[in-house]
Amino acid sequence: MSSKGRRRHVIGVDGCRDGWLYVRRDLHSEGLAAGFVTSFAKLVHLRPQPAVLAIDVAIGLPSAGARDCDHLARSLLGRPRGTSVFPAPIRPALAARSWEEACRVTERADGRRISKQTWAIVRKIGEVDSLLANSPSLQRRVREVHPEVSFFLMNGGKPIRHGKKERAGLRARAQLIGRWLGDVLDGLRAQLPPAGWAYEDLLDACAALWSASRIAEGKAISLPQHPPVDASGLRMEIVA
Repeated sequence: MSSKGRRRHVIGVDGCRDGWLYVRRDLHSEGLAAGFVTSFAKLVHLRPQPAVLAIDVAIGLPSAGARDCDHLARSLLGRPRGTSVFPAPIRPALAARSWEEACRVTERADGRRISKQTWAIVRKIGEVDSLLANSPSLQRRVREVHPEVSFFLMNGGKPIRHGKKERAGLRARAQLIGRWLGDVLDGLRAQLPPAGWAYEDLLDACAALWSASRIAEGKAISLPQHPPVDASGLRMEIVA
């Protein structure tokens, strides 16, 4: 695959119950495809290799304290959507075997505990971190996004009123995707396995794809504008 061919493709990814759901877009033909893999490593080795792989998972983890990008994303979204941005765990908490242990590790480091929402996705965060921390150069194309920040910008700088698990919230997010890509959601859903994921996962992957397209086109914003790096050399940022 030539470098020109690689630049054609971008991918948006969302973690789901049994793995990772992704939507691929060909920037030249505007063709779309959806898929499902069981590991992050399989995403990284997809062919053709995408120019940008935008994923809804924390990349770049502090040894203690909170990330600026999480604080900025919550402030941007305001209440109540800002609560969808879970504080990233500190890297030492990734080795914990239980929520209680993760709380003890985090409390020793900076006096706070880890939320149960964050603990629920620690395994996926660790899966991504273990690969990127050993190969920081992957962050040139693997970028952290947050679907609610993407939807905020898609919606003209306004947060969506309803949550993504509410019927009105699902409809509002689907309408934003439809304005951008047209009537594609049923076709994408038909390409996915019958179980292991939820409809909101597909919507979030499409939102990540929107940000991936903006990154590839040089139109994306970064929170913060000049992101710090963690001890592994990974930028701590949310891009949209």
